[in-house]
Amino acid sequence: MRRKIRVLAVGALIIALCFPAQAQQPTKIPRIGYFSGGSPSPRTGAFQEGLRELGYVEGKNILIEYRHAEGKFDRLSALAAELVRLKVDVIVTAGGGGATRAAKEATKTVPIVMAGDVDPVGQGSVTSLARPGGNVTGLSTLTPEISGKRLELLKEIVPKLSRVAVLGTSTGPSTARLLQEVEPVAGAFGVKLQFLDIGSAKDIETAFRAAIKGRADGILVLTGPVINAQRKQIADLAVKSRLPAIYPFPEYVDAGGLTSYSASIADLYRRAATYVDKILKGAKPADLPVEQPIKFEFIINLKAAKQIGLTIPPNVLARADKVIK
Repeated sequence: MRRKIRVLAVGALIIALCFPAQAQQPTKIPRIGYFSGGSPSPRTGAFQEGLRELGYVEGKNILIEYRHAEGKFDRLSALAAELVRLKVDVIVTAGGGGATRAAKEATKTVPIVMAGDVDPVGQGSVTSLARPGGNVTGLSTLTPEISGKRLELLKEIVPKLSRVAVLGTSTGPSTARLLQEVEPVAGAFGVKLQFLDIGSAKDIETAFRAAIKGRADGILVLTGPVINAQRKQIADLAVKSRLPAIYPFPEYVDAGGLTSYSASIADLYRRAATYVDKILKGAKPADLPVEQPIKFEFIINLKAAKQIGLTIPPNVLARADKVIK
């Protein structure tokens, strides 16, 4: 009997010692891969703010691995593969569809959250917005008639607008759809469109010469990796050519462009954090519908307007969400 008591006592002591050791095991901190085709930007801050609102503190209960291609799109595949090797729990793609495609090619198992892709269905990232399928979900910047709305605003800014040069990339997965949205609006306003293909940076100056030769009254800029990467050059050439231009993102206006109309990028990136939160709590990307924008921003740069000798109509100026003076 005494021997049994000693054995039980020793066993109890071992168990008691084991519990504190197990309690001291460090909790696994989720690791996020933040993957962008561009450079670090204020958009990243909006995503970080979204995480903080959900109770995540970087470095304490969440870790973030940042990888930026800095506009060098040939680096996307290598950077995506690097994040997969780090065994991140979720990859957040920023700066357009190029990063999402590279991430999807690198992994079929790690969840991928788009912070704001233009046309995820058109580029093949998801099967549909309602049922993404696979390991990709998130937010899309594309809404019905958004490009048509930009042309409408350009017409209000320049009432005599009759010819518009459209800068886009013919091989872009979303270009055809964007043009389909613009053409009915152009027809309703009696505006003739001149599509100018931008396949590389060297095509930009050629496109502006063609726009001037075609007697364009304004410029409508579509989104695309090459075009977005060269936004400063495009904004400068539009001002130099004295052509009113409307752009797809606020960064063009920050670079000196006249005006932009787009989904609120900050809102999209903040909402991307909610997808990360749901996935870390067990949700599957295939079960999370892709959401579209609910907030939009109309920005006008009066400095650029002055440079090209343009007066913005007061009724248009009053509707701007932000005016740069």
